[in-house]
Amino acid sequence: MQRVEHVMGFPVSLRIDDAGDYKEAADAVFAWLREVDERFSPFRPDSEVSRLDRGELAGSEVSQDLAEVLALCEEYRLATGGAFDVRLPGRGLDPCAVVKGWSVQRAAEGLAAAGARRFVLNAGGDVVASGGPWRVGVRHPEHADRLCTVLELTDGAVATSARYERGDHIVDGRTGRPATGLLSLTVVASSLTEADSVATAAFAMGAEGVGWAAARPGCEVFAVDAGRQVLRTAGFPVAGEQPTAA
Repeated sequence: MQRVEHVMGFPVSLRIDDAGDYKEAADAVFAWLREVDERFSPFRPDSEVSRLDRGELAGSEVSQDLAEVLALCEEYRLATGGAFDVRLPGRGLDPCAVVKGWSVQRAAEGLAAAGARRFVLNAGGDVVASGGPWRVGVRHPEHADRLCTVLELTDGAVATSARYERGDHIVDGRTGRPATGLLSLTVVASSLTEADSVATAAFAMGAEGVGWAAARPGCEVFAVDAGRQVLRTAGFPVAGEQPTAA
């Protein structure tokens, strides 16, 4: 089965190649993502995140889910020396960089619990895959109709942070200025929670973020820096010979 919906501001596509009826499981995936958007979007004034940011909720009153997300945000803030920060001066609380990967990973775990074994869940270009191999293209950071590379993913996740969709939207929390040291950075990890958070955190760090991400256990990295140099860890799962991003 295949299904596409627009949720959380981007297209989410689900493909399940197993035999059987997975309509209920697919319904649960999209219902969960809509719930996450309602509860955690900083752009909705009635969301839990917005209410917490306005001081209408005490720390002890937040849901277990939001407490988990905020703990992950703090983990990455400390790990990057403040480069990754969801509480930037002059801005409201915005944990979206963690919420996206965390919520889509949980949706994928729900599919597996429902018995799906061969599936791919793509949320705005960030992917969780099971039962591959699946081929996933990494977009060229300067040419929308070209790929930097194609990776082969069996069971795991891949996420990319870049400037090509939303401009200089990722800020280095240490300086308060947009992070411009990289054009794009892609991370492969066992979960999308890890891949998406590490990709954003590393991008916020700039050029030094490539080595930081590569040193994270279980992470493989493909990056294009501001000078258009391609940097790739030895274990990045490239599928055959591919063109470079130069």
